[in-house]
Amino acid sequence: MLQPVTLGLLAAFVGFASSFAVVLAGFAAVGASPEQAASGLVVLCLLMGGLGLGFSLLWRMPVSIAWSTPGAALLVTTGAPEGGFAAAVGAFLAAALLLVLAGLWRPFARAVERIPPPLAAAMLAGVLLDLCLAPVRAVGALPFLALPVVLAWALMLRLARLWAVPAAVLVAVAALALGPGLPGTARFTPPALVWVSPAFEWGAMVGIALPLFLVTMASQNLPGLAVLQANGYRPAMRPVFLATGAGSFAGGFFGGQLVNLAAITAALCAGPEAHPDPKRRWVAGAVASLGYLGFALVSGVAASVVAAAPPLLIQAVAGLALLGSLAGALSTALSAEATRLPAIATFVIAASGLSVLGIGAAFWGLLAGGALYALLAPRA
Repeated sequence: MLQPVTLGLLAAFVGFASSFAVVLAGFAAVGASPEQAASGLVVLCLLMGGLGLGFSLLWRMPVSIAWSTPGAALLVTTGAPEGGFAAAVGAFLAAALLLVLAGLWRPFARAVERIPPPLAAAMLAGVLLDLCLAPVRAVGALPFLALPVVLAWALMLRLARLWAVPAAVLVAVAALALGPGLPGTARFTPPALVWVSPAFEWGAMVGIALPLFLVTMASQNLPGLAVLQANGYRPAMRPVFLATGAGSFAGGFFGGQLVNLAAITAALCAGPEAHPDPKRRWVAGAVASLGYLGFALVSGVAASVVAAAPPLLIQAVAGLALLGSLAGALSTALSAEATRLPAIATFVIAASGLSVLGIGAAFWGLLAGGALYALLAPRA
């Protein structure tokens, strides 16, 4: 029993430490105050822990629930919408309702699944590109802070890949403590939920809600399901969509964005490393979920550290965490020659920062790439 418990704790630590900086950077980019960002992080941890624990116990499967890391990267790229964080929360609620709709109405989920994978991957790559350039910018602007972080990440890639990003986070905190200090540390507070009254703006609905839903489905839910199926587990997706959508909707009023099936932590909990017997691996999923509930207690501290740090340094840590996702997305986007041009068009536009009618570049990239795909399909 010790093996799945250990893997579950490792999965929770890696899942939180490797991407919480991305989530907080996303909240800050769309206008959240430090208190609202901390509240969003707390509610996401509670949802991940509660839903993951419920599914693991109910189905006796190592089901892991995670926040949408690509969705958080999308928020960094999109920036603050008209209406500020209240409008972003309105978009979170709309995206959550789309998840519920995917669970209630199968044709809708099937339509989303029919989006060509190279285009979905190209949109994700475009969303991630700017954030993945942050480590380079940080080394140029903050060499004494950023260079040790990058070197620690690279060294741990060689020694123990899973610990690369957590090591970068620890080195960043140490560099801040030993260098300019952490001016916000004196104001650490226990975790607290902050109510956010939503506003519903057209630009945020199309520019945030729809791309957030699409990248969550394409880069989290579908890969997460594939990981479970590859290890012999067949969870019903309708309850997953309904539960994560409803949970995300409730959490949205406290600043949370979407939660979804995990992919990386699911690979840890569902694989043979968790336990030789597949029937015992659900324990790893349950323990990982309990770990996320524990991390909810320290989310306020994590948010305080991030708020006190130079934004570029936090973006650099987030960029390092997303380099693997960028590589995977580009590989999928450019894998088939027949769809290469539509995919690269989607990537370029999504990465451009274009905003038309208050709608962000991710939506326009997918729209333009889809149009080019349809135009070239007969020839392909």
